[in-house]
Amino acid sequence: MSDAPEPVFEAPWHAQVFAITVSLNEAGLFSWPEWTQVFGATLARHGLAKELNGGEDYFAAWLEALEAVLAEKGIAASGAVEAMRAAWEEAYLSTPHGTPVKLRESG
Repeated sequence: MSDAPEPVFEAPWHAQVFAITVSLNEAGLFSWPEWTQVFGATLARHGLAKELNGGEDYFAAWLEALEAVLAEKGIAASGAVEAMRAAWEEAYLSTPHGTPVKLRESG
């Protein structure tokens, strides 16, 4: 049995979206009560049919809530978020395994 601590996050992107949210809050772009209200509503909507386990489902809801807060505050328009999501999806689907994912240059 190993004494190594269990990872706090199941996947790197979970830690990244958590850190981005905290950073944006600390920068004053939204208050924590604003965040928790939107996130709580998103969790309730996602969790009606099943229990969320703090893994992929939980952080999918976290990301959805962050996108909603950014759109509501006018920080990132939903069209821009969707375009960026599509660009990342295209980039990771076309990147060979083991190679860093890079977005194409726009323009």
